[in-house]
Amino acid sequence: MELNIDVQMALTQDDPTLPDENDISTWAQAALLAAGHTKPSEITVRFVESEEIQELNRDYRHIDKPTNILSFPFECPPEVQLPLLGDLVICPAVLHREAMEQGKSVSEHCAHLIVHGCLHLLGYDHIKDDEAAVMEALESKIVMSLGFADPYLAEK
Repeated sequence: MELNIDVQMALTQDDPTLPDENDISTWAQAALLAAGHTKPSEITVRFVESEEIQELNRDYRHIDKPTNILSFPFECPPEVQLPLLGDLVICPAVLHREAMEQGKSVSEHCAHLIVHGCLHLLGYDHIKDDEAAVMEALESKIVMSLGFADPYLAEK
């Protein structure tokens, strides 16, 4: 599967703890393939400050606080054939805080967020309990296949 990842850093300072484009691509590709998506695809992954993700979260989800990741699937008319899957927007400040709270490395938590976000781009959701069970089981399988611990182990 051909996957093009556009990583954008919209941060006021460099963050050497964030994964590189190769890691992000590996994690995204694992998620897409595990979900049965084999078409050529393009995803933008944008790392942003707390203020930007809070604004997006407020505007699109009506929740006025920063969050770890937002997913924006690309929707185009059926007659238009473009490989764009969508955008993932990640807040490193929240990523770092959650990784510390969960006793994970930044890389491990970021891998989980990339997998989680990619599944959202493919239409998976976790609003209803039955949908959440399907999505979380697939996330666990993918994250563990990447050599990390089950991200939902503490909840099981």
